[in-house]
Amino acid sequence: MPYFDAASSAPLHPVARQALLASLDEGWADPARLYREGRRARLLLDAAREAAAEAVGCRPDELVFTSSGTRAVHSGISGALAGRRRVGRHLVVSAVEHSSVLHSAAEHEGRGGTTTEVPVDRAGRVAPGAYARALREDTALACLQSANHEVGTEQPVAEIAQECRAVGVPLLVDAAQSLGWGPVEGEWSLLTASAHKWGGPAGVGLLAVRKGVRFAPQGPADERESGRAAGFENLPAVVAAAASLRAVRAEAAGEAARLRTLVERIRARVPELVPDVEVVGDPVRRLPHLVTFSCLYVDGETLLHELDRAGFSVSSGSSCTSSTLTPSHVLRAMGVLTEGNVRVSLPAGTQAQDVDRFLEALPGAVAGVRERLGAPVAPSATEQPDTPSLVVDSLGKRCPIPVIELAKVIGDVPVGGTVTVLSDDEAARLDIPAWCGMRGQEYVGERAAERGVAYVVRRLA
Repeated sequence: MPYFDAASSAPLHPVARQALLASLDEGWADPARLYREGRRARLLLDAAREAAAEAVGCRPDELVFTSSGTRAVHSGISGALAGRRRVGRHLVVSAVEHSSVLHSAAEHEGRGGTTTEVPVDRAGRVAPGAYARALREDTALACLQSANHEVGTEQPVAEIAQECRAVGVPLLVDAAQSLGWGPVEGEWSLLTASAHKWGGPAGVGLLAVRKGVRFAPQGPADERESGRAAGFENLPAVVAAAASLRAVRAEAAGEAARLRTLVERIRARVPELVPDVEVVGDPVRRLPHLVTFSCLYVDGETLLHELDRAGFSVSSGSSCTSSTLTPSHVLRAMGVLTEGNVRVSLPAGTQAQDVDRFLEALPGAVAGVRERLGAPVAPSATEQPDTPSLVVDSLGKRCPIPVIELAKVIGDVPVGGTVTVLSDDEAARLDIPAWCGMRGQEYVGERAAERGVAYVVRRLA
C-alpha cells in the first residue's frame, strides 16, 4: 500500500533504525554522570549534537535537543520573546505558519502581547519587503517557516532574514519540512526542526539559538541541554535522529531530482484526468516531494477514505473534516479552494509505478464522491432569460454542498444574471469566491442575511 504522507511523518530511515538499536545497548546511562557508562553516553550525545549542528549550519553549543518539533517551536518563541521583553512585546508571523507557531502567538496575545500576521500571495509565498513593513520599534521576534507543510511553497528566508537583521530583530525559522533536503540559507537567528519529518524517530526536536541572540528559557530551571530543554535526554532517539539526518542529506540531491520528476507528473496529469481541479502552491519554488490540489464539489474527508480504500495513504488540509468543520488556515490565507483538498507527499524511494497507480485510481474516486453528493457532471448550458436572478438556500448544509448547489443553477440565469447563495457555513466565504475564479464567474460580494450570509455571484459565461 503506497504511503504518500511523508510531510506528516516520514518512514523510519534504515540508518535511524540501525543507530537506534545500537544506542539502546550503548547509550542507556545518564550522560551527566562521570562513571564509565555515563562517559560513554556523553560521547554519543556529543557526537549526535555535532552531526546535527553540521547539518543545521550552526555551532554544536548553539543546538539543543527537545522532546518534539512543537516543543522546540514553543520553547524558541517563548525564550526569544522573554529575552527581548525590554525591546517590546510585538511578534511578527506569516499567515501560513504551522499551528505550533500560531498557538504560541495566541498565547503571547493572551499574556498582553501583540501579533502582526503577514499575508501571502495565491501561491502561499510572502513577498520580500512584507516583513520589513511589518517590523516595528517594539518588535521582539519574527517567525517564518522555510517551506509550507500543506502546499510545499518555499519562503524567501534569506531575504526576510536580511530585512530583520537590518533592524536588529531576530528571525526564528521553522525548518521542519525542509531540513532533510538541505540547510536553511540566510542569517537566521533561531531554527527549529523535527526528526520524524526526515525519517528519524518521533519525539526528537531541534532548537538552534545563535550566539548573541537574547534568550531566556521559560519554565522551571533545568541543568540539561543548556537549560533550554528540561528532562532526561532520550539518547537512543537523539542518536538515531542525528544519524538519519546525515544519511538523508547525503542522498538528498539525487532523491530530490527523482521525486521532483514524479511530482511534476502528478501536477500535470491531475488537471487532465479530473475536471474542476486546482493545483495549489508555487509551481517552481517548492519542496521536491510535495504536491497539493483541490477538487470542486468534493468533501475532502470522504475523498481520503475512498483513496485509502483504493490503497493510497494521503492527507488533506481540506476545510470540511468531521473533527473541525473549519477551513485550513493555509488555504484560507492563500485565497484558494479549501474543499476537496488532497496533499500528496512522497517519501524517499517512491516508485514511478506507484504514482501511475495513484493517477489511475484518482479519477474514479473523485467521480464517485461527486456522484454521491449530487454534483453537476458538467456546467449547465441552459439559459432561461425570464429568470435573471435566483436564490439558493443552503442554510444548515456544509461544504461542498453550497458550491454544488450554486454550480447546478448558475446556468439557469442568463449571462449578467445573478445567483444568491444563503449559507451559514464559514467555508462558503472562501469557497464560493474560489469557485468563481475557477469557473470564470464574477463574485459580486456578500451581505448579512436574516440567517447566515448571502453570497452573490454573477454569471459571465
